[in-house]
Formats: sequence, C-alpha cells, structure tokens
Amino acid sequence: MADYSNKLYQQLEQETGIQTGYIRTGSVFLAQTQDRLISLKRINSRLNVIGIPSEIISPKKVAELHPFLNMHDLVGAMHVPEDAVVSSADVALALASAASQNAIVDPDGRIYIRNWQGGILSGGFEKNPKPIFTEGKNQLEIQNLQEDWDHFEPLLSSLLRRMPELETLEIMKLVNCPETFTPDMRCIMGESPVVCGYFVLAGMNSAGLSFGGGAGKYLAEWIVHGYPSENVWELDLKRFGALQSSRTFLRHRVMEVMPLIYDLKVPRWDFQTGRQLRTSPLYDRLDAQGARWMEKHGFERPKYFIPPDKDLLALEQSKTFYKPDWFDIVEAEVKCCKEAVCVIDMSSFTKFEITSSGDQALEVLQFLFSNDLDVPVGHIVHTGMLNKSGGYENDCSIARLSKRSFFMISPTDQQVHCWAWLKKHMPEDSNLVLEDVTWKYTALNLIGPRAVDVLSELSYAPMTPDHFPTLFCKEMSVGYANGIRVMSMTHTGEPGFMLYIPIEYALHVYNEVMNVGQKYGIRNAGYYALRSLRIEKFFAFWGQDLNTRTTPLECGRESRVKLEKGMDFMGQDALLQQKQNGVYKRFTMFILEDHDTDLDLWPWWGEPIYRNGQYVGQTTSSAYSYTLERHVCLGFVHNFSEDTGEEQVVTADFINRGEYEIDIAGCRFQAKAKLYPVASLFTHKRRKDDVELSDLHGK
Repeated sequence: MADYSNKLYQQLEQETGIQTGYIRTGSVFLAQTQDRLISLKRINSRLNVIGIPSEIISPKKVAELHPFLNMHDLVGAMHVPEDAVVSSADVALALASAASQNAIVDPDGRIYIRNWQGGILSGGFEKNPKPIFTEGKNQLEIQNLQEDWDHFEPLLSSLLRRMPELETLEIMKLVNCPETFTPDMRCIMGESPVVCGYFVLAGMNSAGLSFGGGAGKYLAEWIVHGYPSENVWELDLKRFGALQSSRTFLRHRVMEVMPLIYDLKVPRWDFQTGRQLRTSPLYDRLDAQGARWMEKHGFERPKYFIPPDKDLLALEQSKTFYKPDWFDIVEAEVKCCKEAVCVIDMSSFTKFEITSSGDQALEVLQFLFSNDLDVPVGHIVHTGMLNKSGGYENDCSIARLSKRSFFMISPTDQQVHCWAWLKKHMPEDSNLVLEDVTWKYTALNLIGPRAVDVLSELSYAPMTPDHFPTLFCKEMSVGYANGIRVMSMTHTGEPGFMLYIPIEYALHVYNEVMNVGQKYGIRNAGYYALRSLRIEKFFAFWGQDLNTRTTPLECGRESRVKLEKGMDFMGQDALLQQKQNGVYKRFTMFILEDHDTDLDLWPWWGEPIYRNGQYVGQTTSSAYSYTLERHVCLGFVHNFSEDTGEEQVVTADFINRGEYEIDIAGCRFQAKAKLYPVASLFTHKRRKDDVELSDLHGK
C-alpha cells in the first residue's frame, strides 16, 4: 500500500493540475544493534523483489548522507532512496511540500527526523503513551492538546543525541495531537460483518499518509467489485470480534501498540496486554505444567511446555532471529508425537453447527463448499469455502452428524469472517440454523501411534483403523463422560484423534487421558510442535499459506473439489477456466540444503524465493523439520516473463527443472523444491545422511 501511495502522490500533480511540490526525498533507517540490522536486512530483501530500490549501508555511508548525525552507536542502516514524505494538511487538494533531503528514522532511538519548511521536524513513538477517547466529544476540541514537555523529553533527548548540533537551535513549537491505533498495529478495512454495504477504513496507526493511497484503492475496489485486487485479510475488519471492543482492553492494548511501532519485533513475539481473555477450561491445569502461551483472536494457546529442569526466566527472555532456546523442547514434543502420544489443547478452533428440518442444510452447504458433503453420516470432509474467483474464504473440516446436521471446524481467526460469509449467502427465509458452538467444546488433539491405545482403554471400544477409519466421526464415552465427539484426524498427518468435549467434562477427560496415557509415554505438546509436523507434511493452513486469492488448483488440492461431479458450487466457473488455462502460481515445499541450523539465521516467513537466480515468490511459512533434520519452507512459485514481467503458467515441469535459493536477510541458501511431501522419510527411520539425493527430487 505504501508503494502505491508513493506512486499516486507522485502522479497527482499531473493528473489534477494542482501544484503539489512533491519531491522524492529518500529515507535512512538506522540500526543501533545487530538484531535491528538483521530486521532491516529482511525488510531490504523484500523491498528489492517488489521493485522498491533499497540497500544496506555502513555507518560511514550514513555519515556521507548526513554529516551532522552522531554515528558512534550505529552498526548499519537501510537506505530507501525513492521514499518520500508529504504534508497531510494539503493532501486533500493534491499534495503539498515535502522535505528536500533524506529523512532519518532511528527506531532504536524511537524518533524520526526530516526537513520541514526550512527547519527540522522530529517526532516519535514514546514508551509511555497517553490514551484518549473521543466518544461524546467534539473532535475539534481535541485536535490540538496542551503541550507536555515532560512527556516529550525522552524523545527530545534521543533527538539531541543523534544530532548534537541541534542544541543551539530554537524550538518553535511542540505539536500534541491525537492519533488512532488498532489492537494489532494494522489498519481496519472492509465491509461490516453486521451491516451489509457499510464499509470501514480507519485506525491507520500514524501511517495514514503512507498507506492512504493504497488503502483507498483497495477499499474502492471492494465497494465496486465486491473484493480488492490483493489479499488484505490482515487488514480485514472481520479479523476482530466484539471481544476487542472493550474499552479497558483497548486502553491497555493501544498503550502497548504505540511503542511497538518502533520496537524490534523478532519472530514469534506476542502481545502482553489484553491476555487471558479467552481461555480453555484446562488453562490453569496446563499453566501449572509449564505451558508458555501465545494468543490468537483473544484465545490463549500453548506454544510449548517447559520441563521442570529448564530456566524459565532465561527462556522467556530469549528472542532471536537465530536458533531459539525452545528448540530442544519442541524437538522432544515432536518426537513424542511420532513415537508415543501427545495432547495438544486446540479449543481455540472455530466451531459451527449447521442444521435444518429438511434437506436445506445439505443443499446450501453443497453450493457454498467446494468438496462433496453428501457423504454417509459419521464421515468427515476437508473442503474449501470459496469465493466467485475460486479463492479460499475459509479452509475447514466438516463432519456430517446426521442427514440434516453438520459440524464445521475452522481456523481460530475465522470466527467472525466465516459467520458473516455464511449468513450473507444463506437464504433469508430458510429454516436453516447456524450456531456458533466454539465456546461449548474443549478440543483435545491426541497425536501419535499410541493414541489408539489410550482411547481404546478409556472408551472400552476398539479404535483401530478397521473399526474407526480415517476421517470418521462418532460420539463416544470417554471415562465417565458421554457425548464426546471423537474424530480420526489430527491436522498434522500423524495418526491420532481429535476429541470435542462438552466443556463441563473437559477437566475430567483430560485427567483421564493423562492418567491412562502415562504407561504409553504421554506428554503435553504445543502449537510449535504442531507447526513443525504440519509443515514437514506439506499441509497448508488458511491465513498463513492460503487466502482469498489462492485456489485449490494452485495448492495441489484438486481432490477436494467436485469439478467432475456435475454439481454447481461457488467458484466453479473460475476453477473450470483455471483448469483449462493453467495456474499462475504453485504451492511448493522447499528443503534447505546448505543451511546451518546452529549458526545461520533462520527462515520464518516472507523470505524471497529465487529460481535460477530470478525472483519467483515468497515463503508463506517455515519450520525446522526434526524428521528431515533440515529447515522446510512453504511458498508459492510464480513464472514471471523476463521480458515483460507478466505472469505465465506454472507447470510441474517448470517447478522441477529449476535451481532454487531462499533469501534470508540478504544471504541465499540452496533449496530443493518439491510438489509432494517426502513420504518415504516419514515411514522409515533414517538419518538425513543416509538419504539419497534422488529421494529429495520427487515428482
């Protein structure tokens, strides 16, 4: 959005005839620490591949660009020569004057500096912001607040440390104005989930001018066409629910968000405010056993479990772009999932029930979902909920509970979006009942080869594949508890079962599972282990790998689409055309070859992918595979014409014939591309040194 805004502002003078005074100024982003420099290197890699010139420069080069800056504490910087700044007051007319030299951003010092109308303009994002609510007040009354020099003093001190010669200059004015911030540092955009046709664009997090042009473009497309030209899920209003509108929550969260604008954010960082808002009934039990938590849509989810012999404080403070301190912990959890049995609390997943008195539930769902749901009672179907373009609005699993009742399981952050989509496309006068039952069920994922033994002993029923086949659902008794929905799937490709437990039975069932499981080596596990397992099995997740502009044909899920069954469903026409014309991107698995896990920077997500030296896409998710003993990255490969840059059809042959590299903060690592998981390595225990090169080439 920033790139589009920059280009729009640059062209505005020609299109409107209004003198804008737009001048390309450039920006320099300073790094006082090696971690900050790594962060800038990661950003630099992404900017270069999307056509925005930038480079990492030395402190000496910074001094050449800005001789008045204090360089003693700098380790490097990123220079973006075509960046620009403008006056927000005059943008409504066209644009007004901008700085004439490189602007300076010093995130470690929490300040920015630029020329302004013959002088210096500087501001920043303090560590202790003061929240203000405008409800019930005239906005003009708070347009300019009273000067607060004590509050501004840390930023002023940082400015004077960076440019000591400013101490001799006069400060003309301290401007103190309110600004809007959102709970996750991303703006809010899109159609309201409760009022059809009501669109929102707000909460720009002090980047309204930078993102305004691009945000306006996408919102206009959304209003006119029904969808934007790019995936904007991370900005979609429906990523939030009513739980994020609490005034207390907002007050505490925005006080954390504003300093985070300039804080260094290493991979897998978590918000600290607004926590323990939504929890499983097992939260206290798991917390007492060493669970460390992450938050998704306000729901607490275990990342991993710290053994009693580990230094908790040291682990909590470990934040790095390199090998993390939780590596061995997650390795033990993954090993247990593969060799014994683990329990993961997955209660945060969105859960809906769709029922009708007649056949309408099946008829409506058959149109809204890409896979065939007319299956025998008790069967589970993995399917996409597609839009007219064939893109994934949701990726879910649906169990047929009866002829007229279905149980739908979706990603955690789908709770508002999926509900709004279903309600929008369901007949208004139908006898269809849609119920959100997320809060009614605790979900336990029982993973591993000994899961069948644990569940058989607790249910007094045979749970082998002959009696309980894959993708099967049945209500059973577990311990003393009745009505447990047991499903033979794990979301990882490993053997095991999902248990959907009425919340009043949750603690009892968990305790019984853990007690019986002791003889089978049971232990708790978290989402980091789940992530490693699903990525090495080449499983795509919605919101990370799949989005509204990804189709089943692009990610190898043709088998989950009923194209050959003569049934009409949303997105069918787009998929038929795509099947005829070919796809322009393909979901691909990459196994890093010359990457040293202990010494090299890790891939996390968003790393550029190169094929034969040419940029072809970015990674969407990454994890270390404890089975392959290598890093695995997932991402989409494109085929850009070397002459025009236009996208061309991507075939399996195009994928297989390329030589690939993954760019991690400017350093490229060789990688093997695969369109299928390395199946042989998951059925035979052997070290990577024994793996023949041919096994990694795949089809």
